Amino acid sequence: MRVLADFVKQKRKEANLTQEEFAERAGVALTVIRKIEQGKENLNLEKVNQVLKMFGHTLAPVNARELATTKE
Repeated sequence: MRVLADFVKQKRKEANLTQEEFAERAGVALTVIRKIEQGKENLNLEKVNQVLKMFGHTLAPVNARELATTKE
């Protein structure tokens, strides 16, 4: 979850937005942004994707075996 936290925080800062401003623009509660940026593990996938859409991304399941073979 640290990768997600760092990604969202970096992108938010690049957009020069506070957590409050970002939450409002993403249409989520401030607590959602805080939980993501703190690397919390119990997150609502729908809310995470709502936040990631701000940067043109989504979070989706990946087949770990396929991912491992593409890295080799």
